[in-house]
Amino acid sequence: MERVNSTEVSEFFLKGFSGYPALEHLLFPLCSAMYLVTLLGNTGIVAVSVLDARLHTPMYFFLGNLSILDICYTSTFVPLMLVHLLSAQKTISFLGCALQMCLSLSTGSTECLLLTIMAYDRYLAICWPLRYPVLMSHRLCWLLAGTAWVLCLFKSVTETVIAMRLPFCGHRVVSHFTCEILAVLKLACGDTSISEVFLLVGAILLLPVPLAFICLSYTLILATTLRVPSAAGRRKAFSTCSAHLAVVMLFYGTVIFMYMKPKSKEARISDEIFTVLYAVVTPMLNPVIYSLRNKEVKEAARKVWGRIQTSR
Repeated sequence: MERVNSTEVSEFFLKGFSGYPALEHLLFPLCSAMYLVTLLGNTGIVAVSVLDARLHTPMYFFLGNLSILDICYTSTFVPLMLVHLLSAQKTISFLGCALQMCLSLSTGSTECLLLTIMAYDRYLAICWPLRYPVLMSHRLCWLLAGTAWVLCLFKSVTETVIAMRLPFCGHRVVSHFTCEILAVLKLACGDTSISEVFLLVGAILLLPVPLAFICLSYTLILATTLRVPSAAGRRKAFSTCSAHLAVVMLFYGTVIFMYMKPKSKEARISDEIFTVLYAVVTPMLNPVIYSLRNKEVKEAARKVWGRIQTSR
């Protein structure tokens, strides 16, 4: 029998909400507005972190990385999704699907590690304040962030190559609005066990392990903060962590809800809608949370805006 390989599929059809045209027309302006807010908000965070010298600290260096990640993550699928919401031609090339899959996996994985690094940064800042400038040096900041980006990119490239080399036997309809790896694997007509093992190991290393480390960091932070004699000192310590803790709860809360809830045999439209909103809303809320909960960011934004107005 002639060997069938994955190159027989030159493009995929992203089913998405194709059976619900009214819903597509409703989601288009909603997702467009949220994507615009995501771009403006996260770009604003990066700009303020760079332009204001007071924010040239490890905390805001990592926050800038988080904002860049959110821009990259949403940009991997939202523009094409918006086009597909108004178009009957909902196809993506084989290489385009592989690229979208790889970038989505990479940015999502990097965010898991980056949130963990940010928790470690807060632990050092609060529990070891006198040694903090030495322990969290500028060089270490770049090393931690760079390692997270590179490792997750390598992991995602490996997972994508293994998945896309599987035979698809002509199956090309993806029951998703993006080339999500689990949705694509359902089309494979070969043995997917290797790909599934890689995904399982990656999920364990990037979800429960970092979350446990974050919980440990905040447990130590709480213990240290409660020993601070002054109420003002305790409030300041809590305020520096509250924004990051809110982002962690939002990110891991939605991820756990999406992937730990019981799986139904048939895809439900409510699950698809929640996935869209989760993927777009979470990156949009991150700059909002940091802007509302952090006085330094608000003051720096006002200063930068005032500088721009003066220059005119």
